[in-house]
Order: sequence, then structure tokens, then C-alpha cells
Amino acid sequence: MKKKMLLLNTTVLLGLGGVLSTPAYASTIQDMESQKSQIQNQRQDVQSNIKAASDELTRLQAEQDQMKAQLERLTIAEEENNKKAQKTEADIKETSKQVEELEKEIKLLQEKLEKRNDILKDRARSLQESGGNVEYLQVLLGSSSFSDFVDRALAVSTIVDADRGILKETKNMQDELKTKQADVKSKLASLEDMKAELDEMTVQLAAQKKQKDALAKELKDKEAKNEELKASLQAKDSSLANEQSTLEQNIKDQKAVEEEARKAAEQAAEEAAKKAAEQAQKADFSSAKAEAPKASSNDVAPTSAPAPKASNVVTVGNRWIGNSAYVFGGGRSQSDINHGLFDCSSFVHWAYSQVGVNLGPLGSVSTETLKHAGTQVSSSQMQPGDLVFFDTYKKDGHVGIYVGGGKFIGAQSSTGVAIANMSSGYWKQKFNGRVVRI
Repeated sequence: MKKKMLLLNTTVLLGLGGVLSTPAYASTIQDMESQKSQIQNQRQDVQSNIKAASDELTRLQAEQDQMKAQLERLTIAEEENNKKAQKTEADIKETSKQVEELEKEIKLLQEKLEKRNDILKDRARSLQESGGNVEYLQVLLGSSSFSDFVDRALAVSTIVDADRGILKETKNMQDELKTKQADVKSKLASLEDMKAELDEMTVQLAAQKKQKDALAKELKDKEAKNEELKASLQAKDSSLANEQSTLEQNIKDQKAVEEEARKAAEQAAEEAAKKAAEQAQKADFSSAKAEAPKASSNDVAPTSAPAPKASNVVTVGNRWIGNSAYVFGGGRSQSDINHGLFDCSSFVHWAYSQVGVNLGPLGSVSTETLKHAGTQVSSSQMQPGDLVFFDTYKKDGHVGIYVGGGKFIGAQSSTGVAIANMSSGYWKQKFNGRVVRI
């Protein structure tokens, strides 16, 4: 009898369970769970895109910061080069005045010497008429020019002391003025060469700054668009989060209804089969119990590879590529070096100093000193690390370090420190074949 009663009560409970778990009811829960899963997947995609946008913003910001630093270097370089150009122009004007004054002095001296020439010729004629030395007269009258006349006259041993003193004094003054004139003209030519290079460099730096400004604007526009995209994605994620929250609440409410129905069913069956209902309830709780999944993490802390240490003169200067500017006469103080401000010869000096090679005093280094710093070799035997020279605004006006493959690294007036191709184009035309091995 007890077995039959137990079987009957169990059948009643199973029947009630079947009524409460109709396909329509289960479908509602499954649909909401499915929608929740879809929204969660969409949120994962959106959040992934938000992270990508944030990463891109970070990258753009770093790139923009680097660009700002380079623009600051270019501004400093431009100011320094403009100062040097102005000083050079002032020096040229001053030297030009000196040349003009010397030319006036030389002209006056030549007029004075011509008068002395006439006086000496008259004295020679008088000497001849009075039976004087014939050799003296022939020297004076046979000279091809006034300078030749002075040289000839000084060679005649019979010249009176007064004439000899006048001639020696005149020749010394003439030689001194010619020397001064040659020195001033040489200085003027050198200053004009410097100005030509500075003018070219200023034009190139202005063009480079214009290009950098355009790039900075492009980066700023990209940053603004990426910010807009990020804001849009965040708004969408917020909307999806609200939908997910609503669905979770609906599921919770629906499960509450299910729980209430289950309780009502259990209460209705309690009088008919209390023990069977308790067993059924216990079985239902046991089968519904599930283990919570354990969280696991497979993340591995990223390790950063040790930064390569530059130990070769060919590559030690790569750190300045894109982070330097050309300043005529720059690179000869620690402040200039810290800010990446070099000219061609100071960069070469710095690069070799990084690998333990001293190329002489930093303050006086130039292309002229560097071309005598080692052994000259044929361009056909050129090796990485050799110094290569170019005829730019003057002979051997530019120097760099050969890196191989027809290329060299150096401080270029248009780009700062950069690697350039000397196998074609501008630098091939300017390469003069001078190669120095340190």
C-alpha cells in the first residue's frame, strides 16, 4: 500500500512539473537568455573597438608629442641660423668697406709713386747730362711698369741713399697694402661662402617646418576623429548596457514568477503526498545545483626585450634621426648635443666619441680638420665607418659617415641627422671622391 501511495504521489508531482514547464514558458526564458548573450557579445565587440580607439589615441598623442619636440628643435635651429646669417651679412658689409678704403689708399699711393717716378726720371736725366752713372738711367728708363721700376732701381748699387730710402719705403708700403687687400678679399670670399650655405639652409628649414606643421595638423585631425569614434562607441556600449540590464531584470522577474508557481504547486501537492513532495523537491534542488566555474587566467606578464646598445659608429647616430636639427656651428657644446643641434662635422666628432675615438678638440672641429684626421683611401675601397666628403657650397664643404650600400649618415641641412643615398641624385653629384679611414 505504501509503495502504491508513493508511486501515485510521485506521478502527481511529475504531472504538475510538466504543466509548469510548458514550451511557451521555456521559450520566453530562452529567448531572453539568447538576447542577453547576443548583447554581451555586441558589448565585447564595442569595448574591443573602444580599447583600439584608446590605443590609437595614445599612439597619436605620442607621435604628436614627438612632432612637437622636433618642431621646437627646428624653431631653435632657425633662430640660430638667422642670427648667424645676419652677423655674416654685417661682417661682409664691414669687410667690403675695408676693401674700398684699401683700394682708395692704393690708388693714392700709386699716384704718389707715379709722381716719384717722374722725379726719379728727371734726376736720372740730370745725372746723365752731368756724366753720372749710365746703368742707373737704363734701369729707370727701361722698366716695364712702376713695380718693375722699383725692383730694378733697388738693384742698382749706385743709387744715392736718399733715393734708396724712398724706394724701399714705397715698396714696403705697396707690399703691405697688397697683402692686406688679398687678406680682406679672401675673408670676404669666405664670408660669402658661409652666407650662401646659410641662405640655402634657411630655405630648406622653412620648407621642412612647413611640412612638419602640415603633418601636425593631420595628426590633430586624426585625433579628433578618433575621439569622436570613441565617444560614439561609448554611447553605444552604454545603450547596450541598459538593454542588458533590462533583460537581466526581466529574466529575474520571470524566474520569480516561476519560483512562485513552483511554490504554489508544491503547496497544492503537500496534503496529497507530503513525503513524496519533499523527496521530489530535494531531488529537484540537487539536480538544479551547479558548480560555479573557477576563474582562470592565462595572461602572461609582457617582458620587454633589452634595448639594443649602440656600439658601432655606423649606427650610434640613429637615435638622432627625426630628433635633431642642423645648426651651422652647432654641436660644440653639451647643451647643443642634449638638444640634438649639430652641423655635419660636429655630428661626425660626436659619433666617433661614442665609440671611444677622439677626433681632436670639439670646439675647432671642421671638415678641414676631419679630412686630415685619418688615412685617405680610394673610393673603390670604401668601407662602413669611413668619412666621405662632398663639394657643396665649397670644396669639402660637407662630411658624413659611410654606412654601406651606397649610403651615408650625417647632419644634413634640410633634415638634421639622416641617412642619405650617395649613389644617385644630389649627393652623387656632390661626392668628390675623398674618403678618409679613421
